[in-house]
Amino acid sequence: MKLPIDLKAVIEAATDIESARNTPVSVSVLIDDSASGDVAAHVRSAFVGAGAHARVTVGYFAGPAFSPYEGDDMAVIVAGFSEEVGRRAAEIRAAGVPVMVVTSMPRLVVDMAVAYGNPIPEGDLVAPEGVEGCEADGDAACGSGDVAGVNAQSPEILDAPIPIDAAAAAALDRRMGEWVVAACREKRLALALSFPFVRRPLSLEAVSATSLQNAGIGLVLFIPGADMPLMTLNQAKMLLQIAAAYGEPMSVARVKELAAIVGGAFACRSVARQVAGAVPAIGWAVKAGVGYAGTKAMGLAAVEYFERGGNIAGLAGVVSTATAKATQIAGDVAATPAGARVLSTVKTAVRQGAASVLKKTE
Repeated sequence: MKLPIDLKAVIEAATDIESARNTPVSVSVLIDDSASGDVAAHVRSAFVGAGAHARVTVGYFAGPAFSPYEGDDMAVIVAGFSEEVGRRAAEIRAAGVPVMVVTSMPRLVVDMAVAYGNPIPEGDLVAPEGVEGCEADGDAACGSGDVAGVNAQSPEILDAPIPIDAAAAAALDRRMGEWVVAACREKRLALALSFPFVRRPLSLEAVSATSLQNAGIGLVLFIPGADMPLMTLNQAKMLLQIAAAYGEPMSVARVKELAAIVGGAFACRSVARQVAGAVPAIGWAVKAGVGYAGTKAMGLAAVEYFERGGNIAGLAGVVSTATAKATQIAGDVAATPAGARVLSTVKTAVRQGAASVLKKTE
């Protein structure tokens, strides 16, 4: 089957991913002796025992004088109620190393850092959700304010330590992973390969960005057939990124398997183009809806598949089924008057969002 895709570009992307596997990463973890034992243990377990290419140094506030390793890619402070947290974080930032401050007492840590003249920058303080009503899968309210995962505008933020039960541990992993993805862009894939908690956030970002890009392609390309090669290449790269984040080897043979996967998605979009041709007045809506929904379904299916321990050899069936279902739903919705009105209201927002994502990835 001949695909509208630049296989050379996909293979080059796979080569880039393979190089990340051999990229060394270095992390320093500094533990405040007054930090809650459960959060300190959780952070240690997240970083210690990493892959062969990861260097992790653990120190304590009460131990020998600590300074970040000059080659560190990132640092972590596990914070309690010590007055030194803000100062230590400031010293590490001054050395040019991004630092994540993890705590189960976010309000106390923020207030003490401000009181001692070393406020922690917005977004660098990471905690599990501590406000009633925050959901583990990403309630928008949970991300507002100056504490990642805590609504800093709410007066109900807990001063007592947030217990690190199973739900809080999962939320903390997600928040830490999101911080790594945002703060360590150049080495985030290498970090994901060394530290499993980074893999899902990194993969979900790839899914979100690629879905938005393909929605934008469906909106702005009016040359017949021009959207398909771009969408297909985007999806192939997305699947490579997801597979690589979960440690799947990317040989030329694997790239050929990937070609078969995106070939099925291409067939689905061919059907969608026929739907768009039947209702030309809202053809843009069908293409944008399929571009977004099909890509997102493909990506989320891949993420969940790898989360359950799957490998790339069995990915084709999972992805093609998810994409076909999403394509059909998107086409059905867009082909109705109500669906067209809904999609029309988001047309400008999607185009602007896609342009923003494309600019970031240049």
